[in-house]
Amino acid sequence: MVDSLTTRDKPPATPIYALGRAAFAKWIKKRPAATRNWLEATGFTGERGKVALVPSRDGKLAEVVLGIGDHPDPWDFAACVSKVPGGRYRIDGALGAEQANNAALGWALASYSFDRYKNPDKKSAKKPAVLVWPTGADVAATSRAIAALCTGRDLVNTPASDMGPAELAQAAIELAKQFDATFEVTIGEGLLANNYPMIHAVGRASTRAPRLVDLRWGDANAPRLTLVGKGVCFDSGGLDLKGAAGMRLMKKDMGGAASVIALAHLIMGARLPVRLRVLLPIVENSVAGNAYRPGDVIRTRKGTTVEIGNTDAEGRLILCDALTEAEAEDPDLIIDFATLTGAARVALGTDLPALFSTDDAVRDSFVAAGNACADPLWALPLFAAYRRHLDSPIADLNNVGSVSEGGAITAALFLREFVGPRRRFVHIDTMAWNVSSKPGRPAGGEILGVRAVFAALQSRYAARVSEAKRS
Repeated sequence: MVDSLTTRDKPPATPIYALGRAAFAKWIKKRPAATRNWLEATGFTGERGKVALVPSRDGKLAEVVLGIGDHPDPWDFAACVSKVPGGRYRIDGALGAEQANNAALGWALASYSFDRYKNPDKKSAKKPAVLVWPTGADVAATSRAIAALCTGRDLVNTPASDMGPAELAQAAIELAKQFDATFEVTIGEGLLANNYPMIHAVGRASTRAPRLVDLRWGDANAPRLTLVGKGVCFDSGGLDLKGAAGMRLMKKDMGGAASVIALAHLIMGARLPVRLRVLLPIVENSVAGNAYRPGDVIRTRKGTTVEIGNTDAEGRLILCDALTEAEAEDPDLIIDFATLTGAARVALGTDLPALFSTDDAVRDSFVAAGNACADPLWALPLFAAYRRHLDSPIADLNNVGSVSEGGAITAALFLREFVGPRRRFVHIDTMAWNVSSKPGRPAGGEILGVRAVFAALQSRYAARVSEAKRS
């Protein structure tokens, strides 16, 4: 939604005064009596998230007053978009660089809509509200963030009929071409030939062949960073079939892959000093005569055997082959995003992704970055004692826990089996969906945690470059 922002200052734009309550109390004393009387009559006191439209004497919109927090985040500025008429606006007064970026990002994300399937006469006829880029904003970096997040939202929102394995893989290929990255796609029976048996097993029942996308970018001598994203384009549950309610939103089960595509966009666009690798196992979990079954034992890429306790716990199965491949290159850090468990949603709700990490310093840096940029993550433990719940009497492990409690943790522990004992590994269990609308976050597909992770990675690898120069 970069088109909701403009660098042009003509024709004149309506001013927006973005003020915290203390600043508003000082500001209002200096305004004309007509403005003071209007705001008093409407009950506006500068409360966070509230918007006041102040008319001129001829009844036209003269200015907008927006209540923000003491440390405004993108959602403070996003609150304005739906409450103002179409037209051009500018933030009045100086903003710091971070606030200027937040204002632009929040405005653009609040302007997002997914209308691919609406007939032109059914689309909103409202004139768009366009913001002049705030002075001090990093236009290039913020534009990349907007493009990455909105592309990710589009991928999640697109129905599975038009976002199958081929289409999701193509989205990754287009990203690779945009940034001159190399890529390889392994499809169908090629997965067996190249020893990705789990990805093949989960996806083989669909008429749309499973595949693995492998993207590489950056200096081969830079620290290796590998991203893995769960790409289940639709999850019926397999033979352990979901009910209708559970299946309704399963077009979003590729939200992990969409998140990784968005994160890779940010990394490559910023030219982060890393050797990036992206692995996307992409399948449709369907029902057919050749579907994998509860009770089957399947040997993974690593050689570990897994008893299938439930075919609806398929995400961890496709991820385990990709993680094994990621581990083989000895990367500095492996990160996966996955819409993995309902248990994480029970524990943390739908807005807060769960983060698991084998490295406390990495964990803390990701959480801190999320808090700083209003893209929160919440750390849960890789509690090793729960590993016993994945024991199988006939295989090396089961793909589901023997107890229902702690499901997000046992799923993370399953993935932990496929990376080295000393590997820095982060697993993010995300909803990838807004169940209701909030300022800047419309109901539907959402990319959660990606801005936080990108900010932490920027700090991590920028520091390494500085250290290398000093040495």
